[in-house]
Amino acid sequence: MPEMVAPDHLPLVRDELDVLASLVPLDGQRLIELGCGAARLARKLVQRHAGSEVMALEVDRTQHAQNIAQPQERLVFLAAGAQAVPAPDAAFDGALMLKSLHHVPVPEMDQALAEVARVLRPGGWLYVSEPIYGGALNTLVRLYNDEGMVRRAAQAALDRALASGTHWVAQTERRFAQPVHYADWDDFARRMLYPSFADHGITEALADRVRAAFAPHGGPQGASFVRPMHVRLLRRRG
Repeated sequence: MPEMVAPDHLPLVRDELDVLASLVPLDGQRLIELGCGAARLARKLVQRHAGSEVMALEVDRTQHAQNIAQPQERLVFLAAGAQAVPAPDAAFDGALMLKSLHHVPVPEMDQALAEVARVLRPGGWLYVSEPIYGGALNTLVRLYNDEGMVRRAAQAALDRALASGTHWVAQTERRFAQPVHYADWDDFARRMLYPSFADHGITEALADRVRAAFAPHGGPQGASFVRPMHVRLLRRRG
């Protein structure tokens, strides 16, 4: 089974950039994010940390189009995936995979981690942040999109990469919970049931079932959850 936790026992972290900055230097660093989504953390990173640069990769065409429509200094967006990174060897000081490794097709996870190793300089770092399979939000999402298998596969891929001894050394780990808020059911449905990067096959009956499960969490101020997270920091062998 995937890792299970009680999120109430984890420290609450509102900004994951604080976790990242506590583990690695960010000023003046050349970084790559693989599977950037809306690149919220990358946008804040280049604003807060002088001289930092981020190349942000995204495979979803809709999200990539939204990203390039909002250009930002020292932030470059590319339509590409972790399995084939359009960058030369040893081009970056660090790499980020934020809730993205489990979205890589399972047969290609090993290749993706090898590609990340290729584009990092010796001694460079890889920060992998993955949702833990637990908590009320996960219970809700499991009704239509059970990610237990792919999240387990992501952790197994990291374990294999470390066990091989070829590219990676384990540096440290962190566990925390992130607050997640939805204004109402429509907000939840838009963001979670019908994302641009996936078709969850939502039928009317399934939507009704999820809505009924969502209802007890809602109120006049919306619905608030916490998402438990597991960070693994790896170092590129010299």
